[in-house]
Amino acid sequence: MTPPQRQRRFPQGDPPPGPAEPAKKEGAGGNPERLYVVAGPDGERADLDLVTLIVARSPDPPPSATPEQAALLRLCVAPLSVAELSAYLSLPFSVVTVLLTELLAAELVQARFPIARKALPDRSLLEAVMHGLQRL
Repeated sequence: MTPPQRQRRFPQGDPPPGPAEPAKKEGAGGNPERLYVVAGPDGERADLDLVTLIVARSPDPPPSATPEQAALLRLCVAPLSVAELSAYLSLPFSVVTVLLTELLAAELVQARFPIARKALPDRSLLEAVMHGLQRL
């Protein structure tokens, strides 16, 4: 039994097409200079965690907003974490932090910081209150 012969993909007269150009992706995979232009010079940054919730005060961006800031404002109609914003915009966390710092300074967004574990009341106090309420 003889093995099947391989077929040519392209006829003998036609040259094969050149290599496909990779898709250009803005953000992390793109040009690093682009990220510098988006973020601007490295200045002070707000103390934001990955889980800090961001809410826009108004969904309509001002005319002076950059395209990235306008996209942030449109996304933040409902509360979203900084990590989610970073993922949706395909931008690094540091760039999103810089953009959010500018929006916080302009009072266009509001940051809701996570509740620190130490700020919660002691478990024994909560149990005492619960037992007191059950006795009533």
